[in-house]
Amino acid sequence: MTTGLAIGIAIAAAAAATGVTLMLTGNLSKKRRSAILKEAETEAEMIKKEKILQAKEKFIQLKSEHDRAVNERNQKVAQSEQRAKQIEAGLENQKRDLENKNRDLDARMRDADKLKEQYNAQMASLDRKKEELAGVIAEQNTRLETIGGMTAQEAKSILMENLKSEAQAQAAAYMNETLEEAKMTASKEAKKIVVQSIQRVATETAIENSVTVFNIESDEIKGRIIGREGRNIRALEAATGVEIIVDDTPEAIILSGFDPVRREIARLALHQLVTDGRIHPARIEEVVTKIEKQIEEEVVEVGKRTAIDLGIHNLHPELIRLIGKMKYRSSYGQNLLQHARETANLCGIMAAELGLNAKTARRAGLLHDIGKVPDDQPELPHAAIGMLLAEKYKERPDIVNAIGAHHDEMEMTSLIAPIVQVCDAISGARPGARREVVESYIKRLKEMEDIAMAYPGVMKTYAIQAGRELRVIVGADKLDDAQSDQLSHDIAKKIQEEMTYPGQVKITVIRETRAVSYAK
Repeated sequence: MTTGLAIGIAIAAAAAATGVTLMLTGNLSKKRRSAILKEAETEAEMIKKEKILQAKEKFIQLKSEHDRAVNERNQKVAQSEQRAKQIEAGLENQKRDLENKNRDLDARMRDADKLKEQYNAQMASLDRKKEELAGVIAEQNTRLETIGGMTAQEAKSILMENLKSEAQAQAAAYMNETLEEAKMTASKEAKKIVVQSIQRVATETAIENSVTVFNIESDEIKGRIIGREGRNIRALEAATGVEIIVDDTPEAIILSGFDPVRREIARLALHQLVTDGRIHPARIEEVVTKIEKQIEEEVVEVGKRTAIDLGIHNLHPELIRLIGKMKYRSSYGQNLLQHARETANLCGIMAAELGLNAKTARRAGLLHDIGKVPDDQPELPHAAIGMLLAEKYKERPDIVNAIGAHHDEMEMTSLIAPIVQVCDAISGARPGARREVVESYIKRLKEMEDIAMAYPGVMKTYAIQAGRELRVIVGADKLDDAQSDQLSHDIAKKIQEEMTYPGQVKITVIRETRAVSYAK
């Protein structure tokens, strides 16, 4: 019965594999039944081999994924070990620096102990001399009492009466002179106090860089941005004018370019392309064109909002657009729009304190660096370019003069001009507003001092006000007044020819003569 059941199962399997319907009868020959059974066994063996092959392929696939995950984890572990080594090296350097500082401190403490011992010895010597002096004075007083025929107390009383009368007369005269001098200098001192108060209003601004970091969710997006044979990244660089650096930095792409507007367009375009998912040259050009229009609209909106915030009206549309472009410009790390707003506010405060038109002063302060925005006419100073733009767009003559004269490149003809110049210096030249790399900043100041020290007769040099002024101290016995004037001119000319610096540098030569005598 078992054999018959097996034969039936084999016959059914063979019929399912070949698609032939067999009509089974109880009269099949033994040879026929064996053939059918053999065919069913062969089909079953083929199915078995196919399943085993599929299992092997699945195993190989799982093993490959496991190896990939293990490699990724190993890479992350290696990166973590590298960062740990860097941190350890940094800690070792800090430890060495701390040990050096401790040694220097110990040496200074020893020097301080020596100085303390010398000081104590000098104080003891001084006490002895005081005792000797007191004895000499007492002896002299005794002799004077004998010679003058009166006691020291009587002589002191007479002397005090005489000195009191003389002191009262001198005090009255000094008081009258002080009052007269106070009246003469009151206005000057009041203006100085106003300027110092305004300086406290100035706020620091942030440094802008020449690169922008675009963060991505995973490094797989880098391949899509690069594209086949780099066609996507080439199209993006050609459309934006920004260098796109794709390196081993995890989850980041570097956008490098000197123009902040271009960097912002590239950043926004990349963001939209990555978010949308469709990245190809035609789509890149379409997105960049759209972003450029958005940036242009934002520039105009920023210019309008700035003018409204400062209470400035009736500006030419082109001037409004140039004011908006200041947002994407910087000068030695100071954002140009922030500098212009700060200068405008300071000009308004100072003009109000001095009884001038505050709105006119704010308008001139906002527009004073407008010449830094256009890309044409690079051979002219920015003050001259700004003056030409103000004339072109029908600004008032006093505002035009204030813009053109705020760096002493032309004569000042209005009271607003010196206010703009002072407020520009407060906002731009004060420490902290504009920053350079520390090494280059120190090197520039040192080079400036060395240039002045190279001239004969110079004793000391000091670069002050963040390198905006150089004070040169000369010997009074080595140079006269005329030679001092010539020295100031020569140093200024040499610095102008050999150095690169922001703004202008004031050279002050100090020649001092001292006459000292002692009344005994």
